[in-house]
Amino acid sequence: MADNRFYATGKRKTSIARVWMTPGAGQININQRPIDEYFGRETLKMVAEQALDLTNTKGRFNFYILAGGGGIAGQAGAVRHGIAKALQDYDPALRAALKKAGFLTRDARKKERKKYGQKGARARYQYSKR
Repeated sequence: MADNRFYATGKRKTSIARVWMTPGAGQININQRPIDEYFGRETLKMVAEQALDLTNTKGRFNFYILAGGGGIAGQAGAVRHGIAKALQDYDPALRAALKKAGFLTRDARKKERKKYGQKGARARYQYSKR
């Protein structure tokens, strides 16, 4: 892309993360907030940064991310997917490692719909014999 900017879209459940990557000091901003402030839990920060840890590129790029939809955990997965795709665009040699770790695969699992005449997707109302 033009002037060392790379763009990718990551998805998870109903969350979508639009990721812009530029060379820099390693700042990650999600919805105009630092990653530490946006993801309160340490595990969510870990999930979002897994692709960077795997490829040893932590601290080499700045990320500007717009995340929306779903919940905070789904957004963390979407951010990971988007960062992995942006890293692949930057250096196609990283594809093998990212693919093997499963970061380039869109996790297609979604919440199963509730069925009519039932409590939920699988849960039934209790059967009464008498």
